Amino acid sequence: MSPINIAIVGVGKIVRDQHLPALAANSDYKLIAAASRNGVVDGIDNFKSIEAMLEAVPAIDAVSLCMPPQYRYAAAHTALQAGKHVFLEKPPGATLSEVADLQALADSKGLSLFASWHSRYAPAVEEAKTFLASTKINSVQVNWKEDVRHWHPNQEWIWAAGGLGVFDPGINALSIVTHILPNLFITAATLEFPENRDAPIAASITFQDATGLPVSAEFDWRQTGHQSWDIIAETDAGKMVLAEGGAKLSINGELRKDTPEREYPALYERFAEIVKAGKSDVDQAPLRHVADAFMLGKRKFVEAFHD
Repeated sequence: MSPINIAIVGVGKIVRDQHLPALAANSDYKLIAAASRNGVVDGIDNFKSIEAMLEAVPAIDAVSLCMPPQYRYAAAHTALQAGKHVFLEKPPGATLSEVADLQALADSKGLSLFASWHSRYAPAVEEAKTFLASTKINSVQVNWKEDVRHWHPNQEWIWAAGGLGVFDPGINALSIVTHILPNLFITAATLEFPENRDAPIAASITFQDATGLPVSAEFDWRQTGHQSWDIIAETDAGKMVLAEGGAKLSINGELRKDTPEREYPALYERFAEIVKAGKSDVDQAPLRHVADAFMLGKRKFVEAFHD
């Protein structure tokens, strides 16, 4: 089968750090164009808009959309209408309704739509899922705390309405939780908003499943020093710690998994798989939890945040 002619839209840090290396290492793809208001990719044709790119390069088979979520629906709709398969960076959209509409459009045109959740592809996630399925889970605590100034310096879009705020990293935790645990629903949440921002800087959330399993999550963007991306489960078989964003797994203090991460290569392998199979992969569960947190959450105002 010929390589998939793919284009990137929205050339920023995540594209340079993850998408471009993953594509370069995968023979299923040939990167032939990019569109971005500010960035360019060397060695291929670059455009200022997706519309100009699609008009000038009809050989494009698929597009990978990496702009902020507030702008992703319009670009995805344009690409699908043009007959292109679409890879959506996380989160797949600013709202659940947007994503549902895109899925319906992709289905109607026989195109593949991929809502990518990179943290699900962290190396220890599947082993954690297998362990939890083998025992009774008694409680789960999620701690996802990082320094926004380090990871998102001067990125104003994340603080705007629809930018998700602390849920931008928090949705990574939710993508793992919705993959390795039973179906959960939010029972309460408190969202902390800086007085000068339209998106939260921290969130405390409680969940349970149909049996009453207690699950809690703490998301915080004010963490300095050591960054915490941990999911801790107390079970009948002992304590499980899925650490470093899913990279390491320990059970009762014994390290079971610690291998280099290859999340984005795995994402592009999955995208090629669904394109070849003529199907989509659009799980909205992590985004639905974010929407529920905003719906149920108490709003608490905290001191102003300045980069």
